[in-house]
Amino acid sequence: MSASTLERTARPRRSRTRSRTVNSRPALALSTLKPHQYDLRRDCASVICPDCETWVPITGLRSTAPKLVPHDTGRTWKDASVRCRLGSNRLVTIDVTVKKWQERLADGHAETGHRRKTTVRRKPKVAVAPAVSQIAAQKQTTTVGQPGDGQPEWLLRKKQWEATESAVRDADTRRAQLPAGAAPLGAPPVPLDTLHPRRAS
Repeated sequence: MSASTLERTARPRRSRTRSRTVNSRPALALSTLKPHQYDLRRDCASVICPDCETWVPITGLRSTAPKLVPHDTGRTWKDASVRCRLGSNRLVTIDVTVKKWQERLADGHAETGHRRKTTVRRKPKVAVAPAVSQIAAQKQTTTVGQPGDGQPEWLLRKKQWEATESAVRDADTRRAQLPAGAAPLGAPPVPLDTLHPRRAS
């Protein structure tokens, strides 16, 4: 396979470039970025490109016009060679001192260093409420150990009615045979004499 057929990958980003091309976009001020998004150390002055979100060296850091070097959007030797047109050769305004940047970076580490991992407290699982028909079925079914061995309540009532049906019908028959105004069987007799109470002398 010839070298011409191979897919071109992202080129290495040199810390120094002799290109005099300047991007027409407004200069990128470091004060608008967070301290962990740029590095002001002399050996590795770099910044995260706001357009492609990759670390890009800053060339001409000691000059009057520092800028981002021309760079690709992907990782070097791994991703496809796609030039970042918006961020390449963009001017950078160094409006933050190295000391101030180190202080802000240290404060950020101090704020996040004492944080502890929060314990996730899961909510207890609540049982799904049964439907109305299921509640009615549970009420009609007796539990094991009760009379009926788990038979439905309507079946137990039917059997109880069948056992007492003859006695109930006999009582209804005897009740219908009583003459009008007669007292029920087994009841005390009704007093017929009028009582006249007397005052104590």
